[in-house]
Amino acid sequence: MTVGKLKRWGGLGLLLVCAAGAALWWGSRSRVEYQSASVQRGDVESTVTAIGTLQPLTYVDVGAQVSGQITRLLVSPGAKVEKGALLVEIDPSVQRATVDAGRASLASLRAQIAEQQAQLKLARQQLQRQQQMAAEEATRQEDVQIAEAQVAGAAARIDHLKAQMQQTQASLKADEARLGYTRIYAPMSGTVVSVDAREGQTLNATYQTPSILRIADLTAMTVWTDVSEADVRRVTADMPVYFTTLGSAGQEQARRWNGKVRQVLPAPPASVVPAAGNAATPAAANKAVTYTALFDVDNKDAELLPQMTAQVVFVTGSAQQALTVPLTALQSQKDQQSQSVRVLTSKQQPELRSVKLGVRSRHQVQVLDGVVEGERVIVGETMIPGGLRWLQW
Repeated sequence: MTVGKLKRWGGLGLLLVCAAGAALWWGSRSRVEYQSASVQRGDVESTVTAIGTLQPLTYVDVGAQVSGQITRLLVSPGAKVEKGALLVEIDPSVQRATVDAGRASLASLRAQIAEQQAQLKLARQQLQRQQQMAAEEATRQEDVQIAEAQVAGAAARIDHLKAQMQQTQASLKADEARLGYTRIYAPMSGTVVSVDAREGQTLNATYQTPSILRIADLTAMTVWTDVSEADVRRVTADMPVYFTTLGSAGQEQARRWNGKVRQVLPAPPASVVPAAGNAATPAAANKAVTYTALFDVDNKDAELLPQMTAQVVFVTGSAQQALTVPLTALQSQKDQQSQSVRVLTSKQQPELRSVKLGVRSRHQVQVLDGVVEGERVIVGETMIPGGLRWLQW
């Protein structure tokens, strides 16, 4: 082999060695693999979630205003009643006896007044005779004065008896009212949702009104919702809200009831625990504070029942068919006041862009400016360590 050929083969070998070295360096270098998501259109809702309890919008607790034994209970839970229907009868014996006694007292007073009016008439006649005799100087002045006193006394006794009669009449009206309370009528039309008493039970209405049953109009319900103090500022009157019930959790598509917030009560429900003595102290400081938000829903199909648990969603903001990206694609810029995303270019390289954001849900956010539909934004990245495994055949 000539010297020229040796030189050529030597140069070729050197070139191959350099190429192999470059390939080994490139193959051993670490690289980044990006995970991306497409910028696409969709509906976005910003929400506050809470748990609520269903209660009838209109209801009344029917109680007893007199003590006594229940002799008849004419309704049961689930019964539909009309306003004015008889519900309960209480033994009226004591109240009827009191009314009879009052009427007898009133009759006695009337008789006494009649007697005193006769006495007053006689006293006036005697006074008139005494005055005539005094004009003829045929009687003493003392006898005239006695006759005048008898007239005044008879008139005063009549006034006293009339006052007693008015008092007795007032007491009799109260007794007759209490007698009427032994028959309890429905104050409104609706459904009997609970009965707390039984026939034969004795009621004591001396210190408080005992509750017998509850009547409710179930055609409209109110959802009493517990909203955490962290979210209550985001919930306002007239805000859209919807809920599902626990009973629909297993259905393929749970039914949704819609409404609007009626009001947010300005203070949380009272919660106190007794302390030493007669004082009361707030409940444990680590207990979560919640506020009550109310909204009403129609229930003419009777699907909702009192005390059902509602999974409530307050819609604080929404956008339909908006450009959206996952929240994981967002990055805070240095000023901490604006956001940016990294977009994959056609060369699969990241490009940092500032974006203007709109409505934000738990997983997505509306993008008002900075990206276009179809672009891919980076949501994560993985560092692939270098090695020669990819060179093996």
